[in-house]
Amino acid sequence: MTQEIAMLHDMSRCTACRGCMVACKQWHDLPPDMDTPFEGQYQSHKDLSSRVYTLIQMKERVDDKGKFHWDFFKKNCFHCGDPACAKGCPENAIDRNENGTVVINEEKCVGCHYCEHNCPWHIPKIDEIRHKSTKCDLCYDRIAHGYETTGEILKPSCAKTCTAHALEFGTIEEMKQLAAERLAMIQPNHPNANIYCPEGVGGTHMIYVLPEKPEVFGLPANPSTPLSIDLWKAGRAFTKLAIGGAAAGIVGAMVLTKMMKSSAKSAAKDQEKG
Repeated sequence: MTQEIAMLHDMSRCTACRGCMVACKQWHDLPPDMDTPFEGQYQSHKDLSSRVYTLIQMKERVDDKGKFHWDFFKKNCFHCGDPACAKGCPENAIDRNENGTVVINEEKCVGCHYCEHNCPWHIPKIDEIRHKSTKCDLCYDRIAHGYETTGEILKPSCAKTCTAHALEFGTIEEMKQLAAERLAMIQPNHPNANIYCPEGVGGTHMIYVLPEKPEVFGLPANPSTPLSIDLWKAGRAFTKLAIGGAAAGIVGAMVLTKMMKSSAKSAAKDQEKG
């Protein structure tokens, strides 16, 4: 499947029912997070973890007119077009598939935390027991299975369970068009509404319609893939090449020395015979 897919998150429609969180746990067979203490707030967890791939964040806000607001945000991997997590992985354990999903290969992962540190939103989390990085995979296995068996794209589990139609799924072109339509619908009542799909990370396959500025939801307005990652990656490749060249030179010198010694011994024997 080479068609690029995307998910629309219309946060103006989200009711914070957390059905998406439950569906995510069920599909990925994630254990319950029993270590999270109740802190007197509605939000279930402080942040994502190796057992929580999707989180509904809830923030209370009073605007400049004294009006109270509940701001809901569905936090999960953004599936960037130019993923910093993949670029920063020293083991090449993170792949960006042709359909736009960014997936971790656990067999290659060494649990180094580089993906989490380099992600602008710090999405990936390490499972401290298995020492593997974890995150939302956009139900890529579910999508692939549906396409291979029926030729149709199955919705990710979170999108399928959303009754408020805050989550929609389809091709990236369809979702961008729908995002523009949804934005036009809410702008009269939400003048700061915007579409959040940052170009600094190559665009994202998780497209958001936000009723307020990104900063209100704790999001960086213009995240980007750090240039330092490209420089580090290039330097690392050069180092490997240099080490490989040096190793090849040493082996070559050893072989040449052995050949020269063998040749010298043969010449000495010939002289003795002569």
